[in-house]
Amino acid sequence: CRDERTALFPDAIGTLKWLREAGCRLALVTNGAAGAQRQKIERFGLQPLVDLILVEGELGFGKPDARIYQLALRELAVAPEQAWMVGDNLEWDVGQPQTLGLTGVWVDTGRTGLPVACPVRPDLIIDSLGALRTYVTR
Repeated sequence: CRDERTALFPDAIGTLKWLREAGCRLALVTNGAAGAQRQKIERFGLQPLVDLILVEGELGFGKPDARIYQLALRELAVAPEQAWMVGDNLEWDVGQPQTLGLTGVWVDTGRTGLPVACPVRPDLIIDSLGALRTYVTR
C-alpha cells in the first residue's frame, strides 16, 4: 500500500517539537484528498505539533494556489516577511510563497542541488528539517 510506504523526514517530529518550544507558530499545508491526508496526519501524530492544518481536499484549493499561503498567514496572524515556507517542492514550497513575500526554504534531502535550468532560487537550502535549528533563533 502506498500509504504504508509514506514516511516523515527522519527528524520531522523532533524539529517540530523544537520549533514549538522556540515559540514558532506552525502550519501544516498539504495537498491531496481530505481523508487520505487526515489519516497520515493522525498516523504520525502531527496535529498536536502544529497550530494549523490546511488540507487541499477540505478547502478546494492547495499549493501552489496563493490562497493557501495567504490563508495560513491570516490564520496564524503572521506577516509574509515573518514567515518561512519549508518543503521539498521547488515550485510549490519555495517559488510561489516567495512571490508573496515569504522566505522559501528548500529541503534537498537527496543533496542533488538545484536543477541547472531552475528559475526558482530558494532563500535557504537545507538537507534535513533538523538543519532549521541552525537558522531559527530562540
